[in-house]
Order: sequence, then C-alpha cells, then structure tokens
Amino acid sequence: MKPVTIDIPHSLGAAEARRRLEDGFDKIVSQFGESAKLTRQWSGDRMGFSATVLGQTISGHLDVLADAVRMEINLPNVLAMMAGKIRGKVQKQGQLLLDNKPPPPKS
Repeated sequence: MKPVTIDIPHSLGAAEARRRLEDGFDKIVSQFGESAKLTRQWSGDRMGFSATVLGQTISGHLDVLADAVRMEINLPNVLAMMAGKIRGKVQKQGQLLLDNKPPPPKS
C-alpha cells in the first residue's frame, strides 16, 4: 500500500465542510463508475472509508479541520503508479465541494 496525503484548504468552518463532504462524497466515488463500492464511518470529525474500484480496494480517512480537510488514501500497489493522477482528481473534486460558494438551492 502506498499512502497519499491530500490537504484541501477551505474557509467554511468544520461543520459546513463536514456537511458538504457528506453530501458530495458519493458523487466523487461515482466518477469511478458503477463498479465502485463504498463504505464509510464517521467518528467525530474523522471519516474512515474504503472503496473497491476495478477490483482494487482503496482505504483511508479524512479529518475535517476548521480551515482544511486532510485526507490520507492508501493505494494498493497496482494503483500506486497512478498516485499523481488520483491525487490531482481527488484534490480537484474536493476543492469543488469545499469552494466557498453557497450550495445551490434544493428543488
């Protein structure tokens, strides 16, 4: 396993950041396709997660802080060679979730 650490700054405060992550985490994982299976569990402001994508299991956790989210993802060796691409994609999607724009109104 190769750990990848991603820090995503925000100015939302921990409660709003957590709410946005809860609402948007499934959307990020769904980009890996229907073959992705996700489990997650919150303990305070830490979410542990595990996802199976293309037969490979990715696990890790994220910590919601007042001004950032720190995510550590453990990649199996087969996916470790794509760590840079995975890091970039996760960071981009996470930043979109935590952008300081107000969420769109629910219909």
